[in-house]
Amino acid sequence: MNTTQDLNRDTATDPDGTTGQLATWLANLKLDDVPQHIRDRAKYLTLDGLGCAIVGAQLPWSRKAVELVTALEGQGESTVIGWGMKTSAPAAALLNGTFIQGFELDDFHLAAPLHSASLVIPSLLASAEKLGGISGAKLLQGAVAGYEVGPRVGLALHGTQMLSRGWHSGSVFGTHASAAAAGTLLQLNPAQFEDALGLAGTQSAGLMAAQYEAMSKRMHHGFSSRNGLYAAFLAAGGYTGIKRVFEREYGGFLSTFGEGHAPDATQITNGLGQHWEIERIVIKQYAAMGGLHAPLDALFAINAQRTLHADDIERIEVDLSHAVYHHGWWEIERPITPIGAQMNIAYALAVAILDGAALVPQFTPQRINQDDVWALIPRIVARHEPEFDKGGPAGRVQTRVRVFFRDGSQIEEFRMAPRSILQPLSKEEIVSKFCHLTDGLITPARQTEIVRVVLALEELTDTGELIALLAPKVAAAFA
Repeated sequence: MNTTQDLNRDTATDPDGTTGQLATWLANLKLDDVPQHIRDRAKYLTLDGLGCAIVGAQLPWSRKAVELVTALEGQGESTVIGWGMKTSAPAAALLNGTFIQGFELDDFHLAAPLHSASLVIPSLLASAEKLGGISGAKLLQGAVAGYEVGPRVGLALHGTQMLSRGWHSGSVFGTHASAAAAGTLLQLNPAQFEDALGLAGTQSAGLMAAQYEAMSKRMHHGFSSRNGLYAAFLAAGGYTGIKRVFEREYGGFLSTFGEGHAPDATQITNGLGQHWEIERIVIKQYAAMGGLHAPLDALFAINAQRTLHADDIERIEVDLSHAVYHHGWWEIERPITPIGAQMNIAYALAVAILDGAALVPQFTPQRINQDDVWALIPRIVARHEPEFDKGGPAGRVQTRVRVFFRDGSQIEEFRMAPRSILQPLSKEEIVSKFCHLTDGLITPARQTEIVRVVLALEELTDTGELIALLAPKVAAAFA
């Protein structure tokens, strides 16, 4: 039972425990303590996430989400990106997270699979509007906190194992990222952060079967963003959460989600403030699940050696790790939804061969129903390669692609990891991606202003200026 003394304390229950150390670090974090290159990375991750939100805002499933969520939640004071409307703070976090994750264009973490921007940005924007007067520097501090916490919690659960077990990993440990971001704007003390982390952990969920046809896969990270927002605001108001949530043996976060899989709590606090997981968050080059990027890289490399024509191909074999194989391979049957197409190795490679690309046009409802793709899909097969699993998290994305031609020849390409990991997009390329994705959806002037404001967040007096740029309605990427 909590006593009055417990409610009035400002230190974590066990400052030396995993939860206590993380809560104390979050409460004491100052932007001046964050290296400039980490601040810059947080800004470019945020810019990329906002570009994904603009693409996702008016997609068919996003429009359905807005219709149904706002019918329940009604009007409010928090902006729905690209809609020219406002709703409640939790609903805005849910919808904006849904937009960012709306078309598999957003970031991912290799070893702790989650989509950080879709968790952190919606929580920050909703909190900023709720609180008012939040500076860009404070928003950036919250972004750093959220981007750092999510992967660390995922690493403690051996993140890729969560995918293999059928959990939607990012939405399970994403609640903590959102709570850390919102809690930073709320200036929670260590005891309140401990409560927020406990409240976040008890709201974690997500089933990976949503990848086959459900609209809800797009919404999972939005759910987690909303839940983390709730966790932070409840904790700020004195509503207590699970104490020592990461250490509890019975019903704790790690003991329950990691049951039988030896969770490693030390991953959460290891090198806090010196080693930055933000640097390992990857910005995507293709509109597909992260595990498909190395196969696509290999395929395009083969195409550079011999131009690929569907009629010349006898079959394609793809070797994958356990995590990617179970996440990205099943024998698809027509019809499929865009989410299924973006998760499935056979579809992604088939359309990439035919179109020479794997971006938005390749995964629209109109494209995925065309006969040329379905004629090629049966000639593509994926296999689990146990050797790739021996490399630990780094081996998860090893890929071997073999193309067998009707003339008897074959070409093989091996990739240790996607190009987006081995050769991350430069700052200029991230800006270019933002402009390319949003071209035709917003005006060039609006593009320029969003880029300017985000990349100079420390100089922004009030985050309301950024939110005002995001608020007006955007065009639809496709019908």
